[in-house]
Amino acid sequence: MIRVFIGYSRAAPVASSVAALSINRRASQPVAITHLALNQLQGLYTRPHHELQSTDFSFSRFLTPYLAGFDGWAIFMDDDMLVLDDIARLWALRDERYAVQVVKHNHVPKEDVKFLGKAQTKYEKKNWSSVMLFNCAKCTALTPDYVNSATGLELHQFKWLGNDDLIGEIPHRWNHLADYDPYEKDVAIVHYTIGGPFYDEFRDCSYSKEWLEERAQMLHCDQSKAKKPAKTGA
Repeated sequence: MIRVFIGYSRAAPVASSVAALSINRRASQPVAITHLALNQLQGLYTRPHHELQSTDFSFSRFLTPYLAGFDGWAIFMDDDMLVLDDIARLWALRDERYAVQVVKHNHVPKEDVKFLGKAQTKYEKKNWSSVMLFNCAKCTALTPDYVNSATGLELHQFKWLGNDDLIGEIPHRWNHLADYDPYEKDVAIVHYTIGGPFYDEFRDCSYSKEWLEERAQMLHCDQSKAKKPAKTGA
């Protein structure tokens, strides 16, 4: 079973729903998807909202190994993503030498403000944590107490590992930054990190057509077989 945890934003729940569908439509193996909704983490995630926090799951993502029982492997991904390849191919990249595997972006944002008017922060290892392949047994430092108290940089720069040698690398195609990275056809995960077509302002962003087509699939329902039951006489 491939375990996938997707960030859930109250501001745009459609994003995580489309992300989940894009996984299920292309997966060749059984997938268990968990949405990291804050209302389901009450008593476990107690961290107060920070003014620089751009999403509901900015920090709760690091509870993934704990929620997986610190056992086996699990994938975390942001909600503003579209999966265009079989998630089993990402799962097959698991390497026991590492505690976590990521796309090692060298990403320096050009803008100061991102979607919903949130401040765009710049730091080393930016966007590494937006797709993470967790080797959960090697991530036991990520207890609820630690996740609730560590600084944002301690979490997102993987200081909880104590050694960057435990961070493995996965191919760039598994976290392609739309409108930052050059357009490519062979992309496995599109990441709408600036803002995606779920917001009207970004309807013309890169890979918007693909996302809108996926949303149409999510809303599709075959009406041809839906018939009201015939009325019977009294």
